[in-house]
Amino acid sequence: MSRYGAQFGPDVTFLGVPPCDLEDESTYAGADIVILGAPFDGGTSHRPGTRFGPMAIRTTDYLAHDGSRPSLALRVDGLQDLRVVDAGDVELPPGDIETAMARIEAAVERIARSGAIPLILGGDHSIAFPDAKGVANVLGHGRISMIHFDAHADTGDIEFGSLWGHGQPMRRLIESGALRGDRFLQVGLRGYWPGPETLDWMAAQRMRSYEMTEIGHRGLATCLTEAFTIATDECDGVFLSVDIDVCDPGHAPGTGTPEPGGLSARELLDSVRRICLELPVVGIDVVEVSPPYDHADITAALANRVVLEAISAIARKRRDAAYGTSWNPATPLLADRHQPRQEP
Repeated sequence: MSRYGAQFGPDVTFLGVPPCDLEDESTYAGADIVILGAPFDGGTSHRPGTRFGPMAIRTTDYLAHDGSRPSLALRVDGLQDLRVVDAGDVELPPGDIETAMARIEAAVERIARSGAIPLILGGDHSIAFPDAKGVANVLGHGRISMIHFDAHADTGDIEFGSLWGHGQPMRRLIESGALRGDRFLQVGLRGYWPGPETLDWMAAQRMRSYEMTEIGHRGLATCLTEAFTIATDECDGVFLSVDIDVCDPGHAPGTGTPEPGGLSARELLDSVRRICLELPVVGIDVVEVSPPYDHADITAALANRVVLEAISAIARKRRDAAYGTSWNPATPLLADRHQPRQEP
């Protein structure tokens, strides 16, 4: 079957990193991270447009798209210190959600089997099912936990007469056995959905949800530390799923289901950094960026930085493991200005 080629924009890679071809294993052999686009919004319940998300996340940056991004805070260049390649977008038939899910799962599984971390750019949140399941197919069902940033629980059952949609992937993951409900951590929930029946189901699965009211009372750092303990208990790796609507709409207006009262951009970036520095992350997705509803590329720019923060933190974690160093967030920016980036 011939491919259509890039469906929703030019055929470019994330900030100019090298391309790879999933059909040719030699092009991503030895890669640390493989970026994959999943331009699908057929699971959207309200405002569409996330099919254009992968392109926006790849390209929204005011710096040169030269495959290099030195982190001021972490003193690494994640795109250079790691081998990061971009496999382009999975070719997904608009309107056919079951075929789309199967193709994404196969692509993610192929990346995971190569030993690389799959980093998937969405797309609506329905893609979290094939993203996390594709990794679990390799590392073992029930062996990875989920840390899920979102305004919404995404644990609905049958919506609009269908089992599939962006409000249901977390229930499908748990029901499939790919992920354990009692190792499922949700951060940032708020608003007016889901209802009591769905909340009862979540409680029966022993899911742990840190709602914004609890985060405001206890503090985000305290909640994350507690979540990390749960996520690493009896699990070999952590899948990080970031729905951009976890942030307040003032920080992320370009999304399908905006809910006021969320995290700030700074809080999200700090959280992603902590997770990728401290936990064994085995897969990541960043979803629900809808460029048609964005303003001045605010949301796309934030999602781009979420990806970079994750990659930079993974690079720093590996550097510290190799050299016996540790990153101190309290170190003044100029204190190590003469230190080389590649080694202590």
